[in-house]
Amino acid sequence: MTTPTTIGIEAPYGSPDPGGTLLQVRELDVSYGAIRALHGVSLDVNSSEIVTLIGSNGAGKTTLLRTISGLLRPLHGTITWRGDSQSSAHVELHRQRPERIVRQGIIHVPEGRQVFPNLSVRENLMLGAYQRRDKPEIARDIDHAYERFPILHERRDQKSGTLSGGEQQMLAIARALMARPKLLLLDEPSLGLAPLIVRRIFEIIREINASGVTVFLVEQNANMALSIANRAYVLQSGQVIRADRAATLLNDDEVKRAYLGG
Repeated sequence: MTTPTTIGIEAPYGSPDPGGTLLQVRELDVSYGAIRALHGVSLDVNSSEIVTLIGSNGAGKTTLLRTISGLLRPLHGTITWRGDSQSSAHVELHRQRPERIVRQGIIHVPEGRQVFPNLSVRENLMLGAYQRRDKPEIARDIDHAYERFPILHERRDQKSGTLSGGEQQMLAIARALMARPKLLLLDEPSLGLAPLIVRRIFEIIREINASGVTVFLVEQNANMALSIANRAYVLQSGQVIRADRAATLLNDDEVKRAYLGG
């Protein structure tokens, strides 16, 4: 198991790491009607990692997260989850409904934040814990959210729709953490945010990972994503075309030209 600050050694592409793999995607095909969005996608997310998926608009990144979350059904392929990386037991997520996937500890922060605008910050946080019954621990986790995001404490009684884009993104992440995720799926957390706020969001992602949460990050800001990730995959036209250590891809000339503006 790698530490959050160390680039992990990747298992051979397409083969599982039985000691530490939490999520395995194998030969996944997904369509929107007649349009094929994903073609034979395979990837792994190992315990304690930050894994990022980069690619241009329309590559299929959001489609993959929505399929992992159970919001879309694949035509072919499998999504396998091992909530306990030391156990041989596994769950076939592609057969599960979204609410059962959430119970496995897989929490999705969608593109565009999607906070409940007419509810207060605190009410949004409480909704993140809707499947929990441990009221003292829920209260403690809300306090932790306010410690991690002090601006949310200042705005706790304010309607979420009146927050800035950066504040809404922080709320969306804090709400997801209220479910105590084992795997956090983040879809374009930097979208539409000012550079200073983007840097803070990525610092927060690293802090969350350092606290023990595995992160699968979909992000168009490839430079920032690769700078914090352990491993990375490149998605193009619905297919994985590269898989390597994030540091390797960050310094790859072809990746620089295509995705890093270099």
